[in-house]
Amino acid sequence: MAPLNFVLVGVGGQGAILASDILTEVGIQAGYDAKKAEVHGMAQRGGSVITHIRWAEKVYSPLIGKGEAHFLLALEKLEALRYIDYLRPGGIAIVNDQAIPPVAVNIGAASYPDDDRIKGALGEVAEKVLFIPALRKAEEIGDPRVVNIVLLGALSSLLDVPDETWQRVIERRVPQKYLELNLRAFREGKKLA
Repeated sequence: MAPLNFVLVGVGGQGAILASDILTEVGIQAGYDAKKAEVHGMAQRGGSVITHIRWAEKVYSPLIGKGEAHFLLALEKLEALRYIDYLRPGGIAIVNDQAIPPVAVNIGAASYPDDDRIKGALGEVAEKVLFIPALRKAEEIGDPRVVNIVLLGALSSLLDVPDETWQRVIERRVPQKYLELNLRAFREGKKLA
């Protein structure tokens, strides 16, 4: 079981913490020791959220150093660019093709980078960059709040963990009344990757 490091980033309210909880538990169910650390200071006000998830035979610390993440999973495009330095050379970036402009952009103090700049910067480090229309797919499914699960579905296509494991964990972590919606989001995300 080769160690795997994941950095999951987003903006407050996008479900980054739930996604990282699911990813951590999937690692445990897959037979790894798995640990998670999260930073979400002003997340409730739309600020940045970053979580570190580490799967290994034995995890001593969940914190992932810069240049050590095998996977960068970004719920928002600018957050992918902001945390690109965590991705290891040859890693994989999975990015929700959604822009949530920060305050500096909204007040005109900064500009939001275009997709070519974001993809170019990620491509300089990553072996593979997947831009996923997760928000559009979540809206098609019926609820934009399942963007996080759409992205987990995309990630799952790159990991050697059975879909049944993901489904069991989602069943435990998501309220029953939203379960079918989230399971559909997961399946659709897997197709998008």
